[in-house]
Amino acid sequence: MALINASPTKNFFVDMLTRDIDLKDAILDLLDNCIDGIQRTLRDEERSEMPYEGFWANIEISETAFKIEDNCGGIPLEVAERYAFRMGKPKGIADDDDIFTIGTYGIGMKRAIFKMGQSAEVFSQADDDAFKVIIQPDWLVSDDSWDLPVEAIERSEEENGTFIAIDQLRPEAARQLGSDSFQNDLASEIEGLYSYILAKGFEIVLNGELIEPRPIVLQWEGLSKLKKRDMEAIAPYLYEATREDVEIKLAVGLRRKLPTHKEVDRASERTRTKRDDAGWTIVCNDRVVVANDKTILTGWGESGIPRYHPQFISISGIVEFKSVDARLLPLTTTKRGIDASSELYLYVKERMREGLRLFTSHTNKWKQVTKAQKNQQKASTKQKRTKLETPATMFEQVKAIDDSAPAQSGQKIWKSVKSDEFEVERRYIPNLPSPPELAQTKRISFSKPIEDIRTIGEFLLDDPDCSPSAIGEACFQTILDQAMEEDY
Repeated sequence: MALINASPTKNFFVDMLTRDIDLKDAILDLLDNCIDGIQRTLRDEERSEMPYEGFWANIEISETAFKIEDNCGGIPLEVAERYAFRMGKPKGIADDDDIFTIGTYGIGMKRAIFKMGQSAEVFSQADDDAFKVIIQPDWLVSDDSWDLPVEAIERSEEENGTFIAIDQLRPEAARQLGSDSFQNDLASEIEGLYSYILAKGFEIVLNGELIEPRPIVLQWEGLSKLKKRDMEAIAPYLYEATREDVEIKLAVGLRRKLPTHKEVDRASERTRTKRDDAGWTIVCNDRVVVANDKTILTGWGESGIPRYHPQFISISGIVEFKSVDARLLPLTTTKRGIDASSELYLYVKERMREGLRLFTSHTNKWKQVTKAQKNQQKASTKQKRTKLETPATMFEQVKAIDDSAPAQSGQKIWKSVKSDEFEVERRYIPNLPSPPELAQTKRISFSKPIEDIRTIGEFLLDDPDCSPSAIGEACFQTILDQAMEEDY
C-alpha cells in the first residue's frame, strides 16, 4: 500500500502560527518568558512582597533588528532539547506545573521569532549549563528536517539569563519596529500590562528608557469607618474565593472623585483619551490580560448594569486569578484576553456586576446633587480625608480587622457566600455615603407577597432576608439606571 506525505510544510505552519498574533503581543510573549524564568528561579523560595526585585529585561528594537536580554534564570539545556524549540509542548511535559505561569501551549518564543524575522540567535545560561541555537533562513525553506542544532557552550561569569537577537526582519515587522509611534505604543502597553510585576520589583528597559509601573489604586476612608459596619464610608467592594486551586480576588470602587457635569461633557466629546484608568483590569498570575475594559466582556451594559458612559469615569475594578496550573485560568490562547465562555469567569463576572451595580447606582444618585448641596453636607459632617490604596493593601487591612474581632461579636467585615463549588468564598459590601435629600421627593409604598420579596432580595442583593426598604430602593435604582441610560 502506497503512503501519501501529509505533513505540513514549515512555511505553511509558521504562517498559520503567526497570522493571528499582533507584533506587540509577540514581543510581550517574550517578556512573559522572562517572568516564567523568574518563577522557575524562585520555585522553592518563600515569596516576599517584592519577588521580582533584582530581575530585569532589556529590549532594543529598530528597523533592522530586535534584541531582548534578561537575567531571569535562563532556559535549562534539557528544556531546550525537549520542547523549548518545538512547535508546541509535547504531551506529558509538565516542567512548569508548579510555577505561576500563563504559558500552556509552548509556542510563545517560536511564534515571536518567526513573526519578526527569518533568522535568529538564542543564547541561554542556567544554573548547570548554557547553550546556543542559531536559526538560519534556509531552515524555513527546507522541509527535509524539523530539527534545530542546539550547541552546548561554556558557562560564563555573567548572570543566568537569555539573549535573543532576530534579524533579516520581515518587511512589515521592520516597518513597525522602526516606527516611533509603534515604540511609544509598545512602551505604553508594557507600562499597563506589566504594572503589577513592575510594582513588585521587575525592571524593563525599552531602547534605553526605564518603564515605570502604573499601579491600580482605589479610594477609601480608612479602617476606623470600616470597623463600624453601619457607618457610611467610601470603600471598595471586595471579594475573594478559592476554587480548584485557583485563587480569586476582586476589588471595584472609586479611583477619583465623582466627575462634574463639565468633566462628563468634555469626556463625551473626546473619542479617546491618552490615559484612562476607568473600567475593569483582569490579571492572571500577575500578568494583566485585560486592561481598563468598559464593554459587555466585563459586565457593562448587561443584566441591569448600564453601558459605560463618561459619568462612570471614576469607577475602576480589578480581578486577579492565580494558579500554578495555568490550564485552570480563564485565558485565551494568545494569553492577552479572557475566555468569556469560561465557567469560572462567568461566575466571577456575576460578582463583578454586583460591584458595578453598587457604584453605578452611587454615581447616579450623586450626579443629581448640586455643588451647593455637596458643600452643605461636607460642612455638616466631619469627613476624614479619603486615601488612595492598592487593592492588596486593603485586602490585608480588612483581614486584620476580622482577625482582631471576637469570633462571636458579629463584627466581621467579611461575609461568607454560600457555595458548594468553592472552598472559600466571601465578600465585603461597603455602606457608601448617601447624598443629601433633594428638595422634591415622594414616597413610594406598596405591599407584595413575602416570598416574592425574598426572591427579589436574593436576585438583586444576594440576600433574601434584607429589609423590604432596601429591596425597594434596589428595584427603583435598577429601573432608574436603565431609564437614565437611554438619556445618553
